[in-house]
Amino acid sequence: MLDRSKRLEGLGKGVKEGRIWTYLRDDRPWGGTAPPGVAYFFSPDRKSAHPHRHLAEFSGILQADAYTGFKALYEPDATGVVRIREAACWAHLRRDFHDVWIGTKSEIAREALDRIGALYDIEREITGCSAEERRRVRQTRTRPLAEDFKAWSEAQLGRVSGKSALAKAFRYALHRWPSFTLFLENGRVAIDNNPAERAIKPVVIGRKNWLFAGADAGGETLAEAMTIIESAKLSGHDPEAYMADILARIGDHKINRLDELLPWNWVPQSKEAKAVA
Repeated sequence: MLDRSKRLEGLGKGVKEGRIWTYLRDDRPWGGTAPPGVAYFFSPDRKSAHPHRHLAEFSGILQADAYTGFKALYEPDATGVVRIREAACWAHLRRDFHDVWIGTKSEIAREALDRIGALYDIEREITGCSAEERRRVRQTRTRPLAEDFKAWSEAQLGRVSGKSALAKAFRYALHRWPSFTLFLENGRVAIDNNPAERAIKPVVIGRKNWLFAGADAGGETLAEAMTIIESAKLSGHDPEAYMADILARIGDHKINRLDELLPWNWVPQSKEAKAVA
């Protein structure tokens, strides 16, 4: 899952802006055994060339927002093969309706929120179930609700102003409907990319504190540090303890065993000593 780039700023004269891109994998919601991890990449701007470079060797399903720079990723290659399939994020869609509800108290927006909420109610019940069980439940319980939402949305477009934010939200859903319903077909796919959004939150919160990120090298350093720290947190580690331990050991660690220091393989040196004793 991907969270689109977030802005960094170096403070002072001659503000230097940059972007951080976040790519996250976490198979635990469907009982997968692959370790969770998150990677951050820095770029000096938000051009589409950056995610295209990051994902040059990737094939599979990508869940992200509707940033236009991703569009070409989902198109067939020269041989006609679709290398990356888009899974749309229901949380982004819900946010659009929520903004309308807060601003106007529209009953249509309120109903949209309730309908989307019903999908999330089912998701909470099947978190941690196998991919096949999640798919089965979604096919029997979620799909009818999703199809009703689509039909209802199409009907509402004839009732609201075509220039309104409400109409825009409905069109956003209907134009990407195959991507919004991909999660119904595959139990490994989440209903949203909120995990990736949570992973980028430390960058957003600390934006005004990135004084050292006033140059591209600073942004790249931030991305590398965040990759290590946040991946350690995903594995349930105290990132400070993890960093202190691996920095103390890495100089003497055999180069062909560096994978032992990855967050998902790491055993604190103190525990290893006790095991040997």
